[in-house]
Amino acid sequence: MTSMENRSEASEFILTGLTDAPELQVPLFIMFILIYLITVVGNLGLIALICWDSCLHTPMYFFLSNLSLVDLGYSSAITPKVIAGFLTGNKVISFIGCASQFFFFGAFVTTESFLLASMAYDRHEAVCKPLHYTTTMTSTLCAHLAAAAYLCGFLASSIALGKTFTLSFCRSHVIHHFFCDIPPLLVLSCSDIHSTELVLYILGPFTAFFPFLVIFTSYLLIFITILKIHSVEGRQKAFSTCASHLTAVSIFYGTMMFMYFQPSSSHSMDTDKFVSVFYTMVIPLLNPLVYSLRNKDVKNAFKKALS
Repeated sequence: MTSMENRSEASEFILTGLTDAPELQVPLFIMFILIYLITVVGNLGLIALICWDSCLHTPMYFFLSNLSLVDLGYSSAITPKVIAGFLTGNKVISFIGCASQFFFFGAFVTTESFLLASMAYDRHEAVCKPLHYTTTMTSTLCAHLAAAAYLCGFLASSIALGKTFTLSFCRSHVIHHFFCDIPPLLVLSCSDIHSTELVLYILGPFTAFFPFLVIFTSYLLIFITILKIHSVEGRQKAFSTCASHLTAVSIFYGTMMFMYFQPSSSHSMDTDKFVSVFYTMVIPLLNPLVYSLRNKDVKNAFKKALS
């Protein structure tokens, strides 16, 4: 069956959204528009601050500015459509709109996992090899790591998009979710989805486990190095350089693992929606706050900008 035939079968989808309760539409609209505005201001503000202050022109803040850009990207792929649904009551999304949402969300989330891995490697070099840090983490290497993160993200999302949206959606056009995600889309297909699931199971370790392995290995070596430091002050200083990133990693991977790696028998659509709200809307809001509130350099740069 061709792609054009599939499109004629499913020219549009209907998103069930978060809730049908009329009394919750306005409160949720206000809450999500506030979340999105804070996300946009926080991430754009952090990017602008890093570009403006020369003291923040270091590898860690280069990766952080890209992390903020990615957070803004995948939040913008989901949140405006959800807000519009609360405002207008229209939960219809076109086939192209669904595919675009699916693609950009997947691309930016995957890019974020690789950026977090690059930042973990940067922290490893800073703590474990401080004397060689400036010669190792050059601007060229940082640019290559960031470019590789975007390339992996958009390539993996392109493959997932191709395998998912060439399926035939003829059972129903109602997506039991508030955005176009893989599990609720596969449920609607009347095609043989085994090859699609196989490709997705192969992409999973590449896009999630490989970056996580890099992060885990980096922090294992960091903790070993910190334990070898005799002074308490030295340990605290070494750990403080990693605290913000470790917090961001814990939130991101903790949520993803809860969402996608729990047994299928324990899956609840309502629980999935709640967790999805957290990682699509709340994490992009939290990251700039985590790095701003726990980082002296960012706080000092912000004070300089205000003065």
